[in-house]
Amino acid sequence: MSFLDRWLPVWILAAMVLGLLLGRLIPGLNEALDAVSIAGVSVPIAIGLLVMMYPVLAKVRYDETQRIGADKRLMITSLVLNWIVGPALMFALAWIFLADLPEYRTGLVIVGLARCIAMVLIWNDLACGDREAAAVLVAINSVFQVLAFGALGWFYLQVLPGWLGLPTTSVEFSVGAIVLSVLVFLGIPLVAGFLTRLIGERTKGRTWYEERFLPRIGPFALYGLLFTIVLLFALQGDAILTSPGDVARIAVPLLAYFVLMYLVALLVSRGIGLDYARSTTVAFTAAGNNFELAIAVAIGTFGVASGQALAGVVGPLIEVPVLVGLVYFTLWIGPKLFPGDPTLPQR
Repeated sequence: MSFLDRWLPVWILAAMVLGLLLGRLIPGLNEALDAVSIAGVSVPIAIGLLVMMYPVLAKVRYDETQRIGADKRLMITSLVLNWIVGPALMFALAWIFLADLPEYRTGLVIVGLARCIAMVLIWNDLACGDREAAAVLVAINSVFQVLAFGALGWFYLQVLPGWLGLPTTSVEFSVGAIVLSVLVFLGIPLVAGFLTRLIGERTKGRTWYEERFLPRIGPFALYGLLFTIVLLFALQGDAILTSPGDVARIAVPLLAYFVLMYLVALLVSRGIGLDYARSTTVAFTAAGNNFELAIAVAIGTFGVASGQALAGVVGPLIEVPVLVGLVYFTLWIGPKLFPGDPTLPQR
């Protein structure tokens, strides 16, 4: 691991603290950051996300994605975990821990529906998962997000609670906002990464591209990640610092969700015979969530000062450090769960 990778938890913690301090100490910063938005997300944050995702998607060997897509075990397992198990688990945890707080509960359900299409690429890369598989699964999640997000929101906020005799939440999601979010946060860096590899390999060859070019742009993924974290926490720092009790209540089911989804996905993947790299990819794509979309939907539907929006904001507050911890856990547990596996990272 490079110096930046090795001390990543320290940099992320520092970025979170810096963001919270900036949001608290600089008057008007929140309004300035949120003045212009793309798909409901502040433009500076959108830029950070694009910078974060581009180097990872430039590393993908797109000529191998067809072979990845033909792996039915991988595809079916990921789809079931992401679109059946994940939303159902978040629904259950939200009602178990936040039954008396309907706004926060609804916010968590929305987070559970927003499957990850951004930061998961970073976590997968750091844990030495299968890049090509991650790109395929992220693309599939993006399509399902457009097609299924609204319908699943209706099911989990109105239909299922009604069946169980629980209070329902009336809500309409903007399909246009969801489509725009996917196009911006996945489409732009995906096209850029594909064209970069295509042009780079045709002009300089694969060896130059992977041994000379990729190492130069690679660190920008983590720079973009840290920049995004600073701005995100600056944007919502005041809400987090003024409601520590509420943040703690929301954090408990989120922590349980990320850990449970990761462990279930990793063990199921190993159980069906996937190797270390693909099991790691399935685990992180199942555990991560698209908090950018969840926050945008919550703000657009319920308002920036709503409890639903705060629940969305607490998502990355818990997800980022937990998934960083799971990266290191994956690198430690990998040789024990997958002894002799040729896809294990070489130290």
